[in-house]
Amino acid sequence: MDNRKAVFAGAHGQALAGRLELPAGDVTATAVFAHCFTCGKDSVAATRIARELASHGVAVLRFDFTGLGQSDGDFANTTFTSNVDDLVCAADHLRDTIGAPSVLIGHSLGGAAVLAAAHRIPEVRAVATIGAPADTAHVEHLLGSSREQIEADGVAEVLLAGRPFRIGNDFLLDIKQQNQTACIAGLDRALLVMHSPQDDTVGVDNARVIFDAARHPKSFVSLDGGDHLLTDRADAAYVARVLAAWASRYLAEDMV
Repeated sequence: MDNRKAVFAGAHGQALAGRLELPAGDVTATAVFAHCFTCGKDSVAATRIARELASHGVAVLRFDFTGLGQSDGDFANTTFTSNVDDLVCAADHLRDTIGAPSVLIGHSLGGAAVLAAAHRIPEVRAVATIGAPADTAHVEHLLGSSREQIEADGVAEVLLAGRPFRIGNDFLLDIKQQNQTACIAGLDRALLVMHSPQDDTVGVDNARVIFDAARHPKSFVSLDGGDHLLTDRADAAYVARVLAAWASRYLAEDMV
């Protein structure tokens, strides 16, 4: 397999850093992977799933959202909406290079982002979410008591997964204004919802809400025993294998 560096302009002109995982043989489909909240393109799940999908012929672009990882910009100035805009820019980059993505994959809040972005990328035929919240406002509980400081001061440093991040009030306001139910109901693409019953960050009830709101064709796969970040290599590999098999039904024209 071939791993290439990718750099492209984000929604507000910042340089976004990505990695393009290419199959050793023919490319049967292209995909964009949106990482979890504050994670990055090099997270365990993003890296392992992208590489496993590449072994099944799917070229995958994983990238850092604005202000995270190796991408430019200030994370404190980003919102859920700007993340969705960055995701569309990633799809544009693929379209201009190896071909527009036919699959969008999102982990955690990245799952919410792909659900919101799909209608803006006409070539997308299938969308998959992994441990995604049904409502973007779900993220608020991760902020704890810092939420009050963010609202009072406009920005605050929050410790998430042991690392400090500056989060602005615009982010809080933005996640409260999203209508994810409408996005899911109007998706008009095949949907795969993957979630662990043991997920203690985003409860599995979120998967039920997403699944119930979506129209067919839709599928649910339980990631029994997995944690939210899919830190076990076997869990990430399983997700990728199931994704590749499921997506093949909707990508027949690409695979001829």
